[in-house]
Amino acid sequence: MCKPAYRDTCSGWRKRSKPVRSIRTLTQGAIGLWLASAGISFCLATEINQATEAELDSVKGLGPASTARILETRTQALFKDWADLMHRVKGIKPAQATKLSEAGLRVNGKNLAGEDAP
Repeated sequence: MCKPAYRDTCSGWRKRSKPVRSIRTLTQGAIGLWLASAGISFCLATEINQATEAELDSVKGLGPASTARILETRTQALFKDWADLMHRVKGIKPAQATKLSEAGLRVNGKNLAGEDAP
């Protein structure tokens, strides 16, 4: 006698269904693998002085609280450079700024090293 994968408390024993993957998910994965195998990596730059709340939230390392602080500080004046950003926004120190720069955040089109955005 073969037992199903798990017990459903409401209706007794049920078989576990296999996950269904959409064509979109498979296509995105295939494109990602192709780019990785070709040695192509890309990162979309997000300009901090023009980004919306949603765009800032999408940057790895920025959460809702950090985004709110950035937007609030930006209403007073635009950020001149990374030093200005680190000085004016609580919680963004050199280590965090390095991670944000690597994640694609830009201040006046420049990363933390001062290079223009790709």
